[in-house]
Amino acid sequence: MTTLLESCQIAPPPGTVADRSLPLTFFDIIWLHFHPIRRLLFYKFPCSKPYFLESLIPKLKESLSLTLKHYFPLAGHLLYPLDAQKKPIIRYVAGDSVPLTIFESTNDFDNLVGDHPRDADAFYDYIPQLPPIITDIESNHKLLKVLALQVTLFPGQGICIGLANHHAVGDANSIVGFIRFWASINKLGGNEEYSNLPFFDRSLIKDPIGIDSIYWNQMKEIPLKLPSFPLPTKRVRSTYVLNESEIKKLKDLVLAKFPGFVHASSFVVTAAYVWSCLTKSQTPGGQETIKYNDDEMEFFLFAVDCRARLDPPLPGNYFGNCVSYGLGKIRHQELTGTDGFFMAAQAIAEEIKNRANDKEKLLEGAENWVTEIWSLKQKRVFAVSGSARVDLYSADFGWGKVRKMETLSIDGEDYAMSLCKSRDYEGGLEIGLTLPKLKMDAFAVVFAHGMELCHNT
Repeated sequence: MTTLLESCQIAPPPGTVADRSLPLTFFDIIWLHFHPIRRLLFYKFPCSKPYFLESLIPKLKESLSLTLKHYFPLAGHLLYPLDAQKKPIIRYVAGDSVPLTIFESTNDFDNLVGDHPRDADAFYDYIPQLPPIITDIESNHKLLKVLALQVTLFPGQGICIGLANHHAVGDANSIVGFIRFWASINKLGGNEEYSNLPFFDRSLIKDPIGIDSIYWNQMKEIPLKLPSFPLPTKRVRSTYVLNESEIKKLKDLVLAKFPGFVHASSFVVTAAYVWSCLTKSQTPGGQETIKYNDDEMEFFLFAVDCRARLDPPLPGNYFGNCVSYGLGKIRHQELTGTDGFFMAAQAIAEEIKNRANDKEKLLEGAENWVTEIWSLKQKRVFAVSGSARVDLYSADFGWGKVRKMETLSIDGEDYAMSLCKSRDYEGGLEIGLTLPKLKMDAFAVVFAHGMELCHNT
């Protein structure tokens, strides 16, 4: 059982942030109608309810307020114009704040932070909903909060921090930067000079052909709404970890198959292995009864951070969205065949080489991204949330490393995984999946069998 203890609003310290608005670039506008991003951070930190309420919560509120002084857009609103001749913006005005809820749970903390299959619905007790959209007739806009937070105590066991954010305010790099900054202030205090503060200057993103207007014209007639939690999910949630040695074995197999293979990165081999295992486990011979056309195309969709790839490059602390995408393509028969893993690795690596790592092609055809993504809706697409560079396990609020991170956003996708650095293995990667139980059981068998063959090679 989970019980509400407090609801409050946290704002930057009074007088520390001037009223300010930020335009949305085409990197932001493309996410206007995307579902909220939902993350959970579990900390093993046994404490009593009085200590939690009297010591930890006041400190969390204070450190969050100090953090919002620098990350002010997260306290503001997305302003969605009712007049389609105008464009949406992110706006902060004095008094804006972030909703924070405090809960207590008597549920089994240790079960939640395991890697084994767990009921995916059980995690929604710990994630906040973004507040309802408000129609402001005076300003002729719809107002949408872009961030909501929840802190849940498991007495004598641990703490969970839940975040829900609208994707238009920032990508994973931006939100992870916010979380790590908040954690640092909570642990170390807020009386020092900080480096690597968020950078908000949109003028460095060049848009000579007006891609932002092209996107807005394609989206402005779509009603703005917040999707509810995808409950019941009818899924289980499991975690799979590949350590550095296992990833090296996968790389060695690829290089042995394709001498001179370029881009045999940890991301490429991990994504290819999961993609091929998942597809094989859900075709005849596994638990899946649906038959697929051998010539049907399978797609692998992944985000590409453009900050360092733009000309001129953006600083790594740029706050907002700055991602394009890659789309690996392969025929179903090739992906489920004996060499499925190798073919998947080749398809992903080729996309990185020819699109993601080619500065001249990085934004080529960007004006068509919205229609390209929409065209995939009826296709077999395996998407990845996060990246091999995402490191939230080191976000220490003073309670030690994160015990477990979960990305609930993938519950809203038919076919997706989360990816991040491993908590326990330097150089390792952690994969999160949510699937119906029979499909997860089938995947687990194929995944384990493949790794056993890998170890024996």
